[in-house]
Amino acid sequence: MLTNKPGPIGVFDSGYGGLTILREFVKKTPGYDFIYLGDNARAPYGSRSFHVVYRYTLEAVKWLFARGCHLVILACNTASAKALRSIQQHDLPGIDPLRRVLGVIRPSVEALADYTRTGHVGILGTVGTVSSQSYPIEIHKLYPDMVAVQQTCPLWVSLVESGEINNPGADYFVKKYIRLLLEKDDQIDAVILACTHYPLLMEPIRKHTPDRIRIISQDAIVALSLADYLKRHPEMDARCTKGLRRLFYTTDDRAMFEQFSSMFFGEHVRAERAEL
Repeated sequence: MLTNKPGPIGVFDSGYGGLTILREFVKKTPGYDFIYLGDNARAPYGSRSFHVVYRYTLEAVKWLFARGCHLVILACNTASAKALRSIQQHDLPGIDPLRRVLGVIRPSVEALADYTRTGHVGILGTVGTVSSQSYPIEIHKLYPDMVAVQQTCPLWVSLVESGEINNPGADYFVKKYIRLLLEKDDQIDAVILACTHYPLLMEPIRKHTPDRIRIISQDAIVALSLADYLKRHPEMDARCTKGLRRLFYTTDDRAMFEQFSSMFFGEHVRAERAEL
């Protein structure tokens, strides 16, 4: 039985990347309580099927709802691409029509108009996000004349999570995938980093991206979108507690999560283990 009492804002990711989003949430929406859930035991989601990602994400959303969340943010591009729409349309009405689940794709696409002049944009993402076609679909809904070109970056998440971001190998693969993207369309002047891990590769990404191209990192954009959402929906804002509390959960080893989380969140965290 779900409680109607106000609760924290839930933030879900398949692993660590969503902590970059949460870090900005804390800055842009100070005072709110947050509970973070990382499904590290089953990560990465990027290469998994639509059905599996949907099932895993729905389990996580229900887990967060059971802990008092009325609003859950899918701070994961793959989950947003492969599960969000089904959860919103088919599951929420039966679970609780007053609860909300939001993703990172829509606010990222909405921001594009402020970044591109040519109307040609690039998307760098995981295999799962790119294969879902979620970004081109959403872009063409909002901006029918905009040209969207995608490029998979299958090794970037592994490079980040293995702590190899400053090694020559990381530099090589960052350069490779950016080159492959730009070879597809030389008019691209804005690129979305469509994975929450990618901001940690920002230094080599900027190094190998021409100065004329603007790089769009999701963390600040999604955080501002959340702040705007809460302002526009006072009924949901009233269901979100404000006590500066932050709880962290992982489906994998707590010590490992705590070790790596500081790289993404910017400070040490204490985690508990969650069973989904």
